[in-house]
Amino acid sequence: MRIVAGDFGGRRLKAVPGMATRPTTDKVKEALFNIIGPYFEGGRSLDLFAGSGGLSIEAVSRGIEKAVLIDRQYAAIQTIKDNVAVTKDVERFEILKRDANRALQELSDRGDQFDLVFFDPPYAQQKIVAQMARLRELNLLTPTARIVCETDQQAKLPDDVDGFHFIERRDYGITELTIYGMGSDAE
Repeated sequence: MRIVAGDFGGRRLKAVPGMATRPTTDKVKEALFNIIGPYFEGGRSLDLFAGSGGLSIEAVSRGIEKAVLIDRQYAAIQTIKDNVAVTKDVERFEILKRDANRALQELSDRGDQFDLVFFDPPYAQQKIVAQMARLRELNLLTPTARIVCETDQQAKLPDDVDGFHFIERRDYGITELTIYGMGSDAE
């Protein structure tokens, strides 16, 4: 696993030990950023189930100014810290060991907003649509925010999600990427 492109391109990342997380493959990561970027001029990202931190590190490498990475597993937090250290730009990352729902409330309480949100939850625990609604309810998204969901093909995320417009869905083996934007198509 490595950082594909940008300022930190080519640097190797660690995977979280054990079977509790599945890192996004380099192929899927590259395809994802070709869809949503591939590069950014600033902005803030949020990764609610950060795992190894690879998606957020890739986003910062490609121009996101600051990334907030959340995971509730101790092993994931340790791996994220190790991987962020590889960038030698640790001040651009905030790492929180929290439950996703508790973290959302804390981020809202401090007035944070995000331009890019990654959802890559454990496949068996997907509550993506409800958490997208919570992001809107807590005013955590900028008007042009993008939501990137990585699921297995069994998840069947809907095209229509209240307050969001469907952008694209792509399959990569067992992995499915679904991307939404803020607002409806009519707006």
